[in-house]
Amino acid sequence: MVQMLRSRSTTDSEGELSVGEVRANGLCMKTTEVEAKLDEGNIEEAESSLREGLSLNFEEARALLGRLEYQRGNVEGALRVFDGIDLQAAIQRLQPSFSERSHPRKGRSRIESFITVSQHAAGLVLEAIYLKAKSLQKLGRLTEAAHECKSVLDAVERIFHHGIPNVQVDSKLQETVSQAVELFPELWKQAGCYHEAMSAYRRALLSQWNLDNDCCARIQKGFAVFLLYSGVEAAPPSLAVQMDGSYVPRNNLEEAILLLMILLKKFYLGKTKWDPSVMEHLTFALSLCSQTSVLAKQLEEVMPGVFHRVDRWITLALCYSGAGQSSTSLNLLRKSLHKHERPYDLMALLLAAKICSEDSLLAAEGVGYAQRAISNTQGTDHHFKGVGLRMLGLCLAKQSKASLSDAERACLQSEALKKLNEAVPFECDNLDLIFELGVQYAEHRNLNVALRYAKQFIDATGGSTLKGWRLLVMILSAQQRFSEAEAVTDAALNVTAKWEQGSLLRLKAKLKISESLPMDAIETFCSLLALAQAQRKSLGPRPSVHQVDDDRVNEFEVWCGVATLYSSLSHWRDAEICLGKARELKEYSVELLHAEGKT
Repeated sequence: MVQMLRSRSTTDSEGELSVGEVRANGLCMKTTEVEAKLDEGNIEEAESSLREGLSLNFEEARALLGRLEYQRGNVEGALRVFDGIDLQAAIQRLQPSFSERSHPRKGRSRIESFITVSQHAAGLVLEAIYLKAKSLQKLGRLTEAAHECKSVLDAVERIFHHGIPNVQVDSKLQETVSQAVELFPELWKQAGCYHEAMSAYRRALLSQWNLDNDCCARIQKGFAVFLLYSGVEAAPPSLAVQMDGSYVPRNNLEEAILLLMILLKKFYLGKTKWDPSVMEHLTFALSLCSQTSVLAKQLEEVMPGVFHRVDRWITLALCYSGAGQSSTSLNLLRKSLHKHERPYDLMALLLAAKICSEDSLLAAEGVGYAQRAISNTQGTDHHFKGVGLRMLGLCLAKQSKASLSDAERACLQSEALKKLNEAVPFECDNLDLIFELGVQYAEHRNLNVALRYAKQFIDATGGSTLKGWRLLVMILSAQQRFSEAEAVTDAALNVTAKWEQGSLLRLKAKLKISESLPMDAIETFCSLLALAQAQRKSLGPRPSVHQVDDDRVNEFEVWCGVATLYSSLSHWRDAEICLGKARELKEYSVELLHAEGKT
């Protein structure tokens, strides 16, 4: 039996790898003679030299010869050597050696010594199969390589009874097993067999291979990346590996996020080295499912010193902004834009300006951020300059809403339109800019120009965006073109999903009221109520902040609106019923008291 095999390699002046010597069974042998016979193609003679010089059997000598050829870079020669031995038969002969380790009649020291010898022998044979797989990979025979790699893992599970336990094993044997486990899914991926690669990854992570933390982390990262970007939908893990009460991912995205968060936990505990790409992949994954608040929590748990504090603040600001927590996001940006930090960081300035453009009380602060961003753009930064001008225009428009004098309001609105128009040459393909120009011209009462921009936005988006239809309907309504506005609303309803029709139905009801058609308006309100109740049952009576969006219907407002309509028609009983429904949703409200007073 082989007790020890070691090769010492040196690199000659030409950079070729040459093997110096090998050791086995306490014997040492120079490989010069063996290499010479291999160069002549005399594999049998080279094998005989090794068997005689190191007291090896046939499989061991052939396995060692194959390793020598592989180390010398002769992949085809190594494959010829490996093909000349029955490695599977050698593995089967090793199995009884390991099953005897629990035999009660043998002494403990004798058993441990015997197992150690068997492990060295198994390590040599398994390494031969692994190197055969590597040789096939280099020759482009990927499917064959994957099957050979699989045979390594099958052999390990047979020898050690379902995998290597968490006990001390020969280091060379463990190294070979770890390399085979890591290579197996990669071979299937390279062969284009993605479902087999998925199964290989799961086998690597769910079976007992006694992998070290770094190797396990590489496999987990590779599997997460594969799940995120392969485009192949994975089925959930089999029931055999699922534990009662454990979380089972429902799709690729959930499984990838779970793996990446496990990796981050290992980093935090110091079990593996920090890998910044893991956080990048997790950022992508959580952004896909709009869970930026979860990403912010992960960023906050990263140890200080991993990220520069300003980079962390800006990234957290992006996360909180995406989660709808604008106040928290703006506070982080204020810290990052402090004069002692990065006062001219373009990303932070533009994001801060965008947040401020949504609040009239913060708009003046946003103007300052946008102006600093514009002044900091270089001559080649056309895109950033365009974004800065657009943000400046939006902040000025929002600031005008908080103005106390008509003259100041008109001046700010004109300046806002000027800045938005200045952004057009830099952002001519930005559809949001076209929409915002339409809104600002409509508020400036220049309805013909606003109508042109609204139609341009709908044409550019193909009518796929709801806000474009709403803008067009409101402009037509402002021009007293109610029949056209209603026709546009009906067209929009035909191309809009049922769940998103709430705002369009509200507009249609108001159009019917404007056309003095109260019964038609009540009918539209009934459709709106049906949608509101369906949404309430789906999302629950008290959704979280992140569940509420512009398309969700406010059922309370609808009941108040219907009550007002019935009271205008002197249908007092119906109006009282509607007010009672509204009171069940919100007992004390200004709108409710006003409607009750009119009734």
